Amino acid sequence: MSKRDYYEVLGVGKGTDEKEIKKAYRRVAMKFHPDRNPDDPDADHKFKEATEAYDVLMDSEKRAAYDRFGHAGVDPSMGGGGFGGGNFSDIFGDVFGDIFGGGGGRGRGGPQRGSDLRYTLDITLEDAVKGTTTEIRVPRLCTCEKCDGSGAKRGSSPTTCGTCGGAGQVRMQQGFFQVQQTCPTCRGRGKSISDPCTACHGQGRVEKTRTLSVKVPPGVDTGDRIRLSGEGEAGPEGGPPGDLFVQMSVRQHNIFERDGKNLYCEVPITFVDAALGGELEVPTLDGRVKLKIPPETQTGKLFRLRGKGVKPVRGGSVGDLLCRAVVETPVNLNKEQKALLEKFQESLGQSGRAQSPRQTSWFEGVKSFFEDMKI
Repeated sequence: MSKRDYYEVLGVGKGTDEKEIKKAYRRVAMKFHPDRNPDDPDADHKFKEATEAYDVLMDSEKRAAYDRFGHAGVDPSMGGGGFGGGNFSDIFGDVFGDIFGGGGGRGRGGPQRGSDLRYTLDITLEDAVKGTTTEIRVPRLCTCEKCDGSGAKRGSSPTTCGTCGGAGQVRMQQGFFQVQQTCPTCRGRGKSISDPCTACHGQGRVEKTRTLSVKVPPGVDTGDRIRLSGEGEAGPEGGPPGDLFVQMSVRQHNIFERDGKNLYCEVPITFVDAALGGELEVPTLDGRVKLKIPPETQTGKLFRLRGKGVKPVRGGSVGDLLCRAVVETPVNLNKEQKALLEKFQESLGQSGRAQSPRQTSWFEGVKSFFEDMKI
């Protein structure tokens, strides 16, 4: 399957600067991010395609090679730089950032930074609104303590790779072109290990599970992220560790629904309370409060309880709790109750229409609709 033009993937032109490329990538990546499109099988491919295009077009050397030779100029199998010179975490952190600070990432060159990790934290609505502290267990790659991350057995040390001379890349002649590719002997590390560490088998890193304490601030919502700096995977060959992003997932609540800083709930009221008025106890996240129901209340009427919603994590005023009245029709009536209702219906007589304005208005609309059809 042939690859699409990288400029076409991001929807930019060849002369577009890096700032606009970054904006274009953010737009496309947000649109096709797998987490936002769980039911779209093509989303993952399109997201990776956009990320690959971004990686190439944001690197001046790769971009120059691509502009001159097309995909062959950056294809690893052809000796080009290829996708992967950076890692996904660099791009993600650089472009998206997070709600509690700027994005991570490493500059090109120097020790390689460890990968960022993501952990989805499932919390209740109460914990999301009021905040909480919880512990999580995260498996990750850590620096091997036995060899201090060198990958070589204690008492020995890595040696300079004889194939690439420590450069990590080798030059190859292919037709008229001289290209360079990752050294096949040391796989780009520039060093060879003749006597590998028995604990990490020469990798310099081992997988361990660590327990971390996460402080969830009040007001978070699904999709918000907390960054724990330096709690990602350890970087290879002593590079700095990546970050851990803890992403919030708020469980569905039995009573309340959240919309931004406001909470909503349905309050069932009896036919009698709706007609004559009354007083009910309704729940809030701070406890119970009294709610006055005025006479002639209809289904759908909203009652606003100010300050009983959510204080946004990014600041601002506290939201409200909006209670939607739902008039409940009585069920399982006995003969006496049915007779009383029939007597009540008869008592309305011709004035019934005036006492059911909504019904009257609806029937008038239906009548007008059919009359218009005859014209």
